[in-house]
Amino acid sequence: MDATGTPITVDAVAKQARVSRSWLYNQPDLRAEIERLRSRHQTAAASRAVPDRQRASDASLLRRLESATERIRRLETENRQLRDALALALGEQRAATVLGNTRDTPRKKSRPIIGPC
Repeated sequence: MDATGTPITVDAVAKQARVSRSWLYNQPDLRAEIERLRSRHQTAAASRAVPDRQRASDASLLRRLESATERIRRLETENRQLRDALALALGEQRAATVLGNTRDTPRKKSRPIIGPC
């Protein structure tokens, strides 16, 4: 089981050996060996989290950081422009309301409708 990478548990060992779990729990030497193998397997799995060939290089991480920083700057600029445009529009709306000009489109004569020929 250890060679195949199967997780070492009392239940897995009992199934493999075709014995009961309670019998394994009553065997201190076997239970200690199961615990030792389990802890060794867990530390080995934790130590090899990402293979070296899949790990990002420092240069790659730096480029990603620079790209994200530039995007944040662009979004901040766009947000500032949108806030300014909104403030201007709200100010114009407020001025129109105070002055009594509440139409949002200019007064324009419509063209005459041409009927059927």
